[in-house]
Amino acid sequence: MSPRVPEAPGSPLGDGDDDDDERDTLTDVPGGVRLQKVLAAAGVGSRRHCEELIGEGRVQVDGETVRRFGARVDPEQQIIRVDGRRIPSRQDLVYLALNKPGGVLTTMSDDRGRPTIADFLGDHAERLYHVGRLDYDTEGLMLLMNDGDLAHRLAHPRFGVLKTYLADVAGPVPKDLGRRLMTGIELADGVATADKFRVIERDGSRALVEITLHEGRKHIVRRMLAEAGHPVTRLVRTHVGPIALGSLRPGTTRALTTVEIGDLYAAVGL
Repeated sequence: MSPRVPEAPGSPLGDGDDDDDERDTLTDVPGGVRLQKVLAAAGVGSRRHCEELIGEGRVQVDGETVRRFGARVDPEQQIIRVDGRRIPSRQDLVYLALNKPGGVLTTMSDDRGRPTIADFLGDHAERLYHVGRLDYDTEGLMLLMNDGDLAHRLAHPRFGVLKTYLADVAGPVPKDLGRRLMTGIELADGVATADKFRVIERDGSRALVEITLHEGRKHIVRRMLAEAGHPVTRLVRTHVGPIALGSLRPGTTRALTTVEIGDLYAAVGL
């Protein structure tokens, strides 16, 4: 945090009324919310810290730098950024990470009574979109949110959001496996290509590998590795774009941070 300097008339930390050069041309929204209040509610920091960010010219509303503490904005409609990173300004938006266990369906209900991801979401379940899917037996990171535009972009192949997996496979793994996967594996529905690949552990007839790709086709990781001669016995997704599974326990969720949400917006050009 930058040290706060004394306010003075016409300074960036003052209200700017005495210096037209420090004024912005953003029109206050009638009945809008004070900008520093919106920032604090979004988790950027305390109200005092948010005022410092505004005074330092680090906050933009609809692309315009705003230095006025009293600027009134509409968090439902306007795009607000701090240091170039968009913040989730709407109060009703929810962004969660879930560590999906194996043997759980990526759906909110099942007429056969099988476990679904809704079992882990509590009161949020009815209003959240899951970003893409994980196979029934696949474990690991899922993102869930009620931000439909962001969820759509994250799941759409056009935006090329990378997903990383750890796979326990049959070994031994030859040295050229990574090259083959990144060159492309011919599948029944077309060529599938990995973006990155590395071997984490080798243990005789088994190996642990890490594979990153932007593909979203069904069972794509399992199919690629099986076609390459190394069927998967366990698969865990560890990353979706900039978000990491980390130490999140199976069957539990956590709220994404303001920085993480901003990184997701950036990943899909929002």
